[in-house]
Amino acid sequence: MPEGDTVYRTAKHLNEVMAGTVLTRCDIRVPKFATVDFTGETVHEVVSVGKHLLTRVGDHSIHTHLKMEGSWHIYGHGSRWKRPAFEARILLDNADWSTVGFALGVVEVVAREDEHTVVGHLGPDLLGPDWDADEALRRMSADPDRAIGLALLDQRNLAGLGNVYRAELCFVRGLLPTRPVRDVPDLPGLVDLSRRVIVANKDRIERTLTGDLRPGRMTYVYGRKGKPCRRCGTPIERADLGDPVRPGQGAQDRVVYWCPRCQT
Repeated sequence: MPEGDTVYRTAKHLNEVMAGTVLTRCDIRVPKFATVDFTGETVHEVVSVGKHLLTRVGDHSIHTHLKMEGSWHIYGHGSRWKRPAFEARILLDNADWSTVGFALGVVEVVAREDEHTVVGHLGPDLLGPDWDADEALRRMSADPDRAIGLALLDQRNLAGLGNVYRAELCFVRGLLPTRPVRDVPDLPGLVDLSRRVIVANKDRIERTLTGDLRPGRMTYVYGRKGKPCRRCGTPIERADLGDPVRPGQGAQDRVVYWCPRCQT
């Protein structure tokens, strides 16, 4: 599941093969930007900002987001793709490599000076060079009645955490995901833990929250509905958690897992 660590690695690998090179092909398969062609332009860098990717080409940035199903692949020219061609949303090639974005949830082009319009709403990036724990804490504390499970997942508070991290962080800290932010003991410690666990996983292909890389042993509660808690043996529970529906907005429920005994 794409979370901030996955996107960080994606940006790192794309940057290794694309930065400083000239595009020999640019094919954006999204109607609004289908006529955009950066062939002949230089790729300056590829960076991640939370769960967002920015490919900086010439005076523009290609903004992409994996959402739930997306991925970027890197191929040698002539290599067979591992996903079907109809899923390809963007192709960027240089003299040595072909990069393909499959099933991307967002593909858009903005001027470099307008990047703030696509990522400016995000909170401090947990894997960014300008990580600001105090600002993340301030943002989370601004809505003290909100459930901690929702505050952790809100990219406007701190950018990079996804559903797996949300469930696991609440378990490690013994917090029900529905507990209000104001009732969370040592909120600064939770923010610090959020950064430490995602940093620990940023260079791993397999994400682990338990420290165990064996299959089936990498999470405490996520994806383990009905299975015994690794601490107390109580069956893990699962439900949906989301903010109340607001006028003009749909429900934003996401599944959450917890141990009813270890988390209060």
